[in-house]
Amino acid sequence: MTCLIEFPPNWISARVLEEVLVSGCEPHDPDNAKVDFKFPTGSKVMIDAALRLLSLFNQLDHSMHRVRLHFEEGLDGAMGYLNRMGFFDHLSPRVEVLPGRPDFSGAEIFGGMNAGLVEIARINREVRDNALPSRLTEALISACGDRSDASELEGAAWTIFAELIDNIFSHSQTPLDGYAALQVYSGGDNLKVAVSDSGLGIMETLRPALKQEAPALLRLSDLDLLVEIFRQGISRHGADRGCGLKGSAAKAMKYKAELDVRLPNARVLLKPGTQEYRPDTAFCYEQLPLIWGTHICFTFRLDNGT
Repeated sequence: MTCLIEFPPNWISARVLEEVLVSGCEPHDPDNAKVDFKFPTGSKVMIDAALRLLSLFNQLDHSMHRVRLHFEEGLDGAMGYLNRMGFFDHLSPRVEVLPGRPDFSGAEIFGGMNAGLVEIARINREVRDNALPSRLTEALISACGDRSDASELEGAAWTIFAELIDNIFSHSQTPLDGYAALQVYSGGDNLKVAVSDSGLGIMETLRPALKQEAPALLRLSDLDLLVEIFRQGISRHGADRGCGLKGSAAKAMKYKAELDVRLPNARVLLKPGTQEYRPDTAFCYEQLPLIWGTHICFTFRLDNGT
């Protein structure tokens, strides 16, 4: 059986991606031997959606689905942007791309030439890119240099990115790569930093440890438990080990960033309050189609967000 997922002819953000997946078939359903994704004329992919799609495509290929991507405009449309970001450099060679894969990598030719983006970088246990947090930080500060808190943001940003990337190394437990990328959207006055992995989700690694570390929290829903991760620094290694996600969120919140976390079957959008992320500023979307792993996007305002 073939599963067809068709995107709209406009911007595809993480929110739009989830709406499309919910309204269509289940890509990971084992009955779907083939999964086709159609990008029509006019579609444009934002970086948060691009990384989730890259991970999803590689997951489907890894689980023996036949995956085909249809780009109606070819390199003149969404395919051209994805090529510029290095998307096809990391896409499994078994995934079929129509009308055909690009003959060259835009990321290889133009990589590092645009201060407003950091092309998709692979996060792999065996080949660790220690310079990646610095590249992400430099791009953020280049875009947000007019903020009055830019000098403080620089140090916090490096820590945020280092902790997010380290979290993939510590928790993912998967043969598939993770990814990170950054894109400035001047028209929307914001910058998005996305990190994606295909391993065990946060809850799958955290809940077993709670039986000894904090059994009272086992009754919490995934939404409430996720909020507690950011508020209390709960970790599968115990409270004394801290939690990279909590540290990242606390710092990003201070600079009025929005946090979007995609779990295997749920998505949580955390908006900063006056002091911390609270349940009443967390919006949860549950029973979503399966995407393995944890996918995180921070959205920073180019100004102070006031």
